[in-house]
Amino acid sequence: MTDVPMYELDTVDVEYAVPSTSERVTGLRDVSLTIPSSGLTVLAGPSGSGKSTLLRVLSLFQTPTRGTLRFRGAAVAQSSRRRRALRRESIGLVFQNPSDNLVPHLSVSDNLHAAAQSANRRCDPAALLERLGLDGTGTSRIAALSGGQQQRLAFACTLARGTPVVLADEPTSQLDDRSASHVLDAIDVLRADGVAVVVASHDERLIERGSRVVRIRSGEIVAENEGREVAR
Repeated sequence: MTDVPMYELDTVDVEYAVPSTSERVTGLRDVSLTIPSSGLTVLAGPSGSGKSTLLRVLSLFQTPTRGTLRFRGAAVAQSSRRRRALRRESIGLVFQNPSDNLVPHLSVSDNLHAAAQSANRRCDPAALLERLGLDGTGTSRIAALSGGQQQRLAFACTLARGTPVVLADEPTSQLDDRSASHVLDAIDVLRADGVAVVVASHDERLIERGSRVVRIRSGEIVAENEGREVAR
């Protein structure tokens, strides 16, 4: 049976209205892209290139102005309610600021339980934390964790939810080299579980680990190629 892609975009444009003017700004232009159902896809480009806009389209927060978007073979509905339901059921999100991904007044283990319960699932926090290199932190409060630990916990929460795809916006940008390396290892854990991971980043360390790299500039895809890890 043919593997169904996670996402298919066909000639997608995104335009924004400029407040108090009649002008419109182009965020994405004529983007056609297929994202596979597994592996690490890196959306690479400088700040303002459009990679975060593309990630918003994939996360269903942004509706294309023109073009079509398919998720796991089915056209994505225009209804806000249906898009929210699809995002809640199937898409894991990891934001750039580590603390934005977690519930601060809950313990580490309770964050994992809450993530699992949101998808009507159960999880073993101790096992997840061990896999992500966070063993021994289960009773800790979020504020007691470093930024890198918080990001790893955010990825652990997506595993607890069991979503088939995880989208991450610059997950290493606020971290030192050592913490960023641990986050890259966390992404590898998701990949090993068959999760499709899509990351917007200009971090060369992430780009080197990508199974696929999509380069974006001025809202357009300028290159697509296998990552260095695959090419080796």
